[in-house]
Amino acid sequence: FQMKRDSGYSTTAEQQKQEEKLWDAMKITACVLGTGLLIFTALVNSVSGYVQNIWDTLGHFWQTSWLKFYYLFEGKEWTIFLLGAALVPGLAFWGFNGILMVADVTGKPTFITRYRIQLGKNDPVDTKKLRQAIYTALCNQFFISLPMLVPMFYVMKWWGNTFSKELPTFHWFLVELSIFTLIEEILFYYTHRFVHLPLLYKHIHKKHHEWTAPIGVVSIYAHPVEHILSNTLPVMTGPMIMGSHIVSIAAWFSLALITTSISHCGYHLPFLPSPEFHDFHHFKFNQCYGVLGVLDYLHGTDTVFRQSKAYQRHRVLLSLTPLSESIPEAPRRAE
Repeated sequence: FQMKRDSGYSTTAEQQKQEEKLWDAMKITACVLGTGLLIFTALVNSVSGYVQNIWDTLGHFWQTSWLKFYYLFEGKEWTIFLLGAALVPGLAFWGFNGILMVADVTGKPTFITRYRIQLGKNDPVDTKKLRQAIYTALCNQFFISLPMLVPMFYVMKWWGNTFSKELPTFHWFLVELSIFTLIEEILFYYTHRFVHLPLLYKHIHKKHHEWTAPIGVVSIYAHPVEHILSNTLPVMTGPMIMGSHIVSIAAWFSLALITTSISHCGYHLPFLPSPEFHDFHHFKFNQCYGVLGVLDYLHGTDTVFRQSKAYQRHRVLLSLTPLSESIPEAPRRAE
């Protein structure tokens, strides 16, 4: 009886100590959160006026610039649409990839090439394969993407907002950008998995996978059918659904082209989004089908990737040390 009594007393005492520790932890947490909230509120109140002034000034600048551009072309909507939806994104794509191709061909500057993901691959790139990739990319842009802008133009005219003299607010553009990204993720993931079906892969998608170690321009090196299904429609659909302004379309198309170029570039460069996810897809073929990786996680098509060193390197590099050095591949066992 005494033993049970001592045991019960001991258990009660331990429970009281745990409750006291929990209560202390809750008080500390409340204190930290409360202090942080007060500091945050004070900072917001102190800088909100300055931020609002800067915001108003930038908004006025872009609105004035847009009106000058609009009247320069006398409100010719087709011309404005071509410049915004084709020329600006095209210049962004080839300007960015031009820099990468210099590094691919010459191996310089070393500031870029030292961040190569698949070491020893494309070092230097096969110029014959590169010329073929450039030729195919240009054909896809001029003979597929450009004609697809014609029906898109009439859809945008039907909405009636695309060529408005008043620009959308930056807040609304961020909302649109979030919707565009979500739509692209869904459409790209499922169309990409679709062209990985054996029959379609053999006749369509295999062309894109000729590059097991991709480079930037390869992002639109694809069979025409794939370029329509996976490259163009997922990006065009969002603005057509939202009836977006041409300035929003130009920004979104440029961002989408540069982002996919980064995903294919073969270099994990500092301060840029990680290309490890899609590079792993080219390396393993049956992993990492999406853009953001959300649907890959839900469908379990990233399980091998999550067990790899590439997954550990899949983050924004915030230093100048290549991740291939700080997180190297495990040494191969001697056979």
